[in-house]
Amino acid sequence: MTDPARASSAHPSAPRRSRRAAAWAVPVVALLLAGCTTDAEPAPTDQPSASAAPTTCLESGPESDSIEVGGVFGEKPTVELPSPVTAERSQQTVVVPGDGPTTEVGDVVRVAITVFDAQSGAELSTAGYTGGSGEQLTISGDFYVPGIEGALSCAQAGSRTVTVASAADMQPGSPGTDAPNPAAIIVVDTFSIVPTRATGEARPAEQGFPDVALADDGRPTVTIPDADPPIDLRIEVLKKGDGEVVPDPANVTVQYQGVNWRTGEVFDESWGRGTVATFSTDQVVTGFAEAMIGQTVGSQVVVIVPPADGYGEEGEPGSGIEPTDTLVFVIDILAVA
Repeated sequence: MTDPARASSAHPSAPRRSRRAAAWAVPVVALLLAGCTTDAEPAPTDQPSASAAPTTCLESGPESDSIEVGGVFGEKPTVELPSPVTAERSQQTVVVPGDGPTTEVGDVVRVAITVFDAQSGAELSTAGYTGGSGEQLTISGDFYVPGIEGALSCAQAGSRTVTVASAADMQPGSPGTDAPNPAAIIVVDTFSIVPTRATGEARPAEQGFPDVALADDGRPTVTIPDADPPIDLRIEVLKKGDGEVVPDPANVTVQYQGVNWRTGEVFDESWGRGTVATFSTDQVVTGFAEAMIGQTVGSQVVVIVPPADGYGEEGEPGSGIEPTDTLVFVIDILAVA
C-alpha cells in the first residue's frame, strides 16, 4: 500500500516528481523527462528563464533547407551538412510531411528525437526509436531550452522535421558563464498527440455512485449522493476505451478530479492547468492506483475511495481531508508511457 504521507508530497492525489534539465547538452532522454513535468516548481533564479521559448511556429530557412536527413520515419536518422552550420534565428524544414493534427505548446506528444552537433554533424543524443511509438513528453514552458521546444512545436503528427536551433535558443551552457552553446541540429519524428480527455464509449454508472456531468472540454462536475458513502473501494467505468491495458506498475497520463464526499468540494484536479498529468501508479494513494490498473487507455473511471485506501489515519489537512473522509476521483486514462 502506498504510504499516504508519501502521496501527499506534491498534489495529494497524484504526486509527480519535478525533473528539469538545466542545459541542452544533457541526454535527450533527460530533456524528455523534463517536459513530462506537469506541476513544475518556479525556475531557480540562477537559471535561464523559460519565457524565451518560442511562441510562434518556426519557418524554414537556407540553413535548415541545406541539411540532408537520411533514414525513414520512425528510425534513427543521419544528417549530412554542406559545411558547419550556424543560424542567427532558429529554422525548421519539413523532411517528411504528416497528415495528423499539429502540435502546440501544452500538448502531450509521442516523438523520437535526435540532436546533432551543427559544426560537425556528429550525433549528440537520441531517444524514442524503440517500440514504434516514441517517447512521451509535454511541450511546455518548463523547458529551459527554447531550441528544443521550437523543434517539437508546430509539427504535424506523422511528420519528420529538421530544425537548426540558433545558439541563442540553445541558451548559455552553465550559470555564471557568458559563452553560449553552439547551434544544434534537431531531427524530430512526431508520432501522435495524446488526447486531453477520455475517448471511450459511454456507459451508465450503477446506482449509488456520484453523478458525473461533463463540460464541453471534458471537465467533470461531480454531484455526491445524499447518502453515507460505501465502506469499501468501488470502481465504475463511465467510458470504455479500446487502448492498451494499464499494467502494474505503469507510468500513466491522465486527467483527473478529486472530490471530498463529505463536503462535495473539489480538492485537487488536473483540469484547468493547461496540460495533463503524468505519474507512476506506485506514487499515488492505493485507491487511485487500483482505479487505473487493469483498465484500458481511453477509458474514464469513477472511484469511491474509503479512508483506508486514501490518506488513512492522518488525512491530508492541507487539502481539507480529514482521517474519516471518503474521496471520489474521476480519471480519464489517456496514455501509458
